[in-house]
Amino acid sequence: MSLFTAGQEIYQLIEELYPICRSITGDGFRQSLGIMGKHIPLDVHEVPSGTGVLDWTVPREWNIREAYIKNSAGEKIVDFKNSNLHILNYSVPVNGKFRLDELKEHLFSLPDYKDWIPYRTSYYKENWGFCVTHNLLESLADDEYEVVIDSSLENGHLTYAEYLVPGETDDEFLISCHCCHPSLFNDNLSGMGLAIQLAKTLGQRKPRYTYRFLFIPGTIGSITWLAHNRETVSKIKHGLVVACVGDRGKLHYKKSRHGDREIDRAALHVLSNAGQEYGIIDFFPYGYDERQYSSPGFDLAVGCLSRTPHGKFPQYHTSADNLDFISAECLGDSYEKYLQIIDVIEGNKVYRNTHPYGEPQLGRRGLYAAFGGRKDSNAWEMAMLWILNYSDGQHSLLDIAEQSAISFTLIRECAEVLVQHELLVEILM
Repeated sequence: MSLFTAGQEIYQLIEELYPICRSITGDGFRQSLGIMGKHIPLDVHEVPSGTGVLDWTVPREWNIREAYIKNSAGEKIVDFKNSNLHILNYSVPVNGKFRLDELKEHLFSLPDYKDWIPYRTSYYKENWGFCVTHNLLESLADDEYEVVIDSSLENGHLTYAEYLVPGETDDEFLISCHCCHPSLFNDNLSGMGLAIQLAKTLGQRKPRYTYRFLFIPGTIGSITWLAHNRETVSKIKHGLVVACVGDRGKLHYKKSRHGDREIDRAALHVLSNAGQEYGIIDFFPYGYDERQYSSPGFDLAVGCLSRTPHGKFPQYHTSADNLDFISAECLGDSYEKYLQIIDVIEGNKVYRNTHPYGEPQLGRRGLYAAFGGRKDSNAWEMAMLWILNYSDGQHSLLDIAEQSAISFTLIRECAEVLVQHELLVEILM
């Protein structure tokens, strides 16, 4: 599949998911999983409200049907049906009349971006409110307003889904994606669409690692999953959190907690060899679910690959995070980089040179001639020499790529040729 086609498919899926009002629990989250489940077979889990998960408790389930504000003339000046960002996510039910000064205590706007609607939540503290443009807020007359929020907050379930791609080993590569935000394209419909595309691609392969895809509500979802998988979480050897992958900014990689794990090195190698600008962010204990996976008790090697990092673009958590803010081209580029990082992890093996005493005679084996017609024949020759010299059973192919400043792709291809000529043998670690 071309990157353009992949980007277009991701774009189309997130267009379909856009209108749904999602939250950390509720029917909107389930509806979204239902749509995503048409592309890959999802294993859906329901965890009852009140369940203890590590130091947290699964909250009550929230659902909403209608919400609006009317002025005294009976005109709807704010309507949830026009944008699900209008409601303070997790608002409790309301049906009453309020003077302007009372109402303003429950209105949220962006004075610096007067035409945008902010996205706000109140997951763990009961409240109600509406998010509006600042222009609307400034235009409100001293009037009595009718407020209706037809919502429910009651015992139910937290929902999340998994998809497993079996590998040759039980060692796992985790791909985690938060799916709880409503109509925000970059954060994180882009991540949801990209993760689905990755899962479809890997599902057609026979990978070395087992790939576990998690589609979860942010924070409480990863905490819930970790709480229910404490005995098996040690299988996870590498991981990436997928978020904000559709905007036109340069790619950024946030390192895992230790900063030098194989996933960190693979991401840095891919980005540094892509011929594009990129950014590297040291781990810090805030952000997306990488901070849960990297908490000291679990200490998993999980990084986060995004384009512009969360909170670093003005459109973040606003109605301006719309379809115009992302592009199929950037989605395809992000998808390519995820696949390239996975390919490095998949191909990062350790070999032993079967002729370690002196340099093997490559010409006698026809290896020079095999590469003679290539424009990069000198690079192939240097790659072979580096591989043969450092394949001592201690250095991986990624070690060699970093040491030689030769791309991992070329190092891996040369290693496969040398294996075919019985000059290398794989060391199982």
